[in-house]
Amino acid sequence: MKNVKRREFLKSGTLLGGSALVFGCGQQQQGEAPAVRTRQTYNWNMVTTWPPHFPVMGEGADKMAEWIDEMSEGRLKISVRGGGELVPALESFDAVSQGAVEMGHGVAYYWAGKIPAAQFFAAVPFGMNAQQMNSWLYSGGGLALWEELYAPFNLVPMPAGNTGMQMGGWFNRKINTADDLKGLKMRIPGLGANVIKKAGGAPVLTAGGEIYTNLERGVIDATEWVGPYHDYLMGFHRIAKYYYYPGWHEPGPVLELIVNKQMWDSLPKDLQMIIRVASDRANIWMLSEFESKNNTYLKKLVTEEKVNLLKFPDVVLSKLKSYADEVLAEMTEQDPQARKVFESFDKFRKDVGGWAEVSEKVYYSFAEIPA
Repeated sequence: MKNVKRREFLKSGTLLGGSALVFGCGQQQQGEAPAVRTRQTYNWNMVTTWPPHFPVMGEGADKMAEWIDEMSEGRLKISVRGGGELVPALESFDAVSQGAVEMGHGVAYYWAGKIPAAQFFAAVPFGMNAQQMNSWLYSGGGLALWEELYAPFNLVPMPAGNTGMQMGGWFNRKINTADDLKGLKMRIPGLGANVIKKAGGAPVLTAGGEIYTNLERGVIDATEWVGPYHDYLMGFHRIAKYYYYPGWHEPGPVLELIVNKQMWDSLPKDLQMIIRVASDRANIWMLSEFESKNNTYLKKLVTEEKVNLLKFPDVVLSKLKSYADEVLAEMTEQDPQARKVFESFDKFRKDVGGWAEVSEKVYYSFAEIPA
């Protein structure tokens, strides 16, 4: 009789144990519905603004999909589609917003024509670096403003990469004074494009996969892209004479992951968190990749390819800075959303700048930088 009762007890315990796996651990509060964890699977698409498997940025999107699959134990599978594979590169925002696809990966300044204030969540000329941008987004209220800005477009945004400080770009004419920018046809997106326009140039926005051909054929006279690693792989040194620094237009550009809001809301909370964790990891991974490779490839460009590496003259940088201030003033005066976001951005920049003055700025003045 005792053995029968023991078997019944063990049987009931097994059933309860199975229930624990379904309903989760911990005590259920009175009146709460049980937190059911199902094995439902989701198969999503992520469109990007990059060519398929593009170094670092496209690879980062691929890695996000792998990490999400692994962390979710196969419950959320994401197929990454490069620009043009499912939708054109610069139409990914609309595709995700309208629910044609679930996710997208790109840069917020590509959507300046739809949401001018979105550019502040990518890069601001003479603005904050990657470290400071992350601080503003994660710890300074920036992410909440970003979510508020994208809400009317049915999107949930989050940081998902950073290139770090960029180069000034490739030019087929020397830039000795600001007058040399007049009439210059330059591929450049975001607020930097407005600065070039104010300087008398003609900014052009094209996807990354089209830049080389446009520069080679003379459709554009100059282009900015990312930094030495990418620029070497893109082969710009074969078709442009001068390589300028610094990247005044993009000192710490953030890449974004966008998710359709209805699709996001359909996910269990744990899968939502998994997406956020993968996005944060991509943010760190991409910046680390660029930092680890840029100096190596800068040396290759200079020593092996004999590239003309030039610094923008101070008079040019000073003029560009004044133009950038004018662009920001005009934009924030005309657009209440832009004013609200920029006020947060600018306040944080000034606050964090005080710390940078007594920490990193002084340190870099005396730290030994390898030749």
